[in-house]
Amino acid sequence: MSALPGRTQVGIVGGGPAGLLLAHLLHRRGVASVILERRSRAHVEGRIRAGVLEQGTVDLLAASGLGARMAREGLVHGGIEVAIDGVRRRLDLAALTGRRVTVYGQTEVTKDLVEARLAAGGAIVYEAEDVSVHGFDGERPTVRWRTAAGEAELACDFIAGCDGFHGVCRRSVPADRIRTYERVYPFGWLGILSDTPPVSDELIYASHERGFALASMRSPTRSRYYIQCDLDADLADWPDERVWDELKLRLGPEAAATIRTGPSIEKSVAPLRSFVAEPMRFGRLFLAGDAAHIVPPTGAKGLNLAVADVKVLSEALAEFFATGSEEGIDRYSERALRRVWRAQRFSWWFSAQLHRYDGADGFARRLQLTELDYLTGSEPAARAFAENYVGLPFD
Repeated sequence: MSALPGRTQVGIVGGGPAGLLLAHLLHRRGVASVILERRSRAHVEGRIRAGVLEQGTVDLLAASGLGARMAREGLVHGGIEVAIDGVRRRLDLAALTGRRVTVYGQTEVTKDLVEARLAAGGAIVYEAEDVSVHGFDGERPTVRWRTAAGEAELACDFIAGCDGFHGVCRRSVPADRIRTYERVYPFGWLGILSDTPPVSDELIYASHERGFALASMRSPTRSRYYIQCDLDADLADWPDERVWDELKLRLGPEAAATIRTGPSIEKSVAPLRSFVAEPMRFGRLFLAGDAAHIVPPTGAKGLNLAVADVKVLSEALAEFFATGSEEGIDRYSERALRRVWRAQRFSWWFSAQLHRYDGADGFARRLQLTELDYLTGSEPAARAFAENYVGLPFD
């Protein structure tokens, strides 16, 4: 990579999948960018995140020249299973929609994007500290940061805030210009990763009187499991044996008889929240991905929403630089938020059916069971669910 320029067309704050994919799509349209990331490359590529890609995400990555390894290593799923108090029922996504999902970890997507970026000679500044954004209400915004080499400043035409929920870009917007909507859920997910074969060829979502569970995978030999837990759960209270026992109970007797257990290679507790910031554009600053919205992981929408955001944003920016038209950038927030709120609705609804809520009475549980019975027993209900799960068409 050549020396870092003092100006570029798009300054991208955040070197996760949203920022990397935006840079890649812009590069393919002849738009220059620089990525600033506060973490190291090893940290970014090692983060354990989601792994279910919608059909539209898969198609976009493939069309952008990023699908070769995904096609070799990704696990294509035509359905999912829902376990209702231990009884498993299958939803045939492919038959209901003609589309599928692919299990391919976000860490792998990130690695593919980094390699493509570096192969193209694109600039990524890792370990950029004290990043700040300035002048985004004018025509020449700037981004400033500090590294071990000293302080630096980048002049650009636009800034893309792809720096996550805790990033600097959204926090730089004056409070009277942004509105946020949030729901914090009263439970978390305890997740483990193990080098054991998955218990099923497809994901199993479980609703049990003791709480939610999910059996997922990262490869034919690596499994990812989750169980609902208290927000303040202490990992010291959850040795591997206890986690496996709880998984067997919540997933049901069929899974318990075949599940392969082993030592966890990663274990963590993640809180669940729904969050949306509106709008997603402030002058020449755009928010994308987790910087603008968070969804509960139940519906596997987080990474896919980020992909949808940067697809719309890259097209709008490319149109501006090619023709001078601001129509696309003027409509970016409206277009992105339409999809965001649809994903929020789906993720909220699915979470509500699968989790145990403290204080909920028997009436509430019976409604959950009835809702899940209707979902798995009615073709119209199953089709509506499947359309959302495999991903609504890009707007």
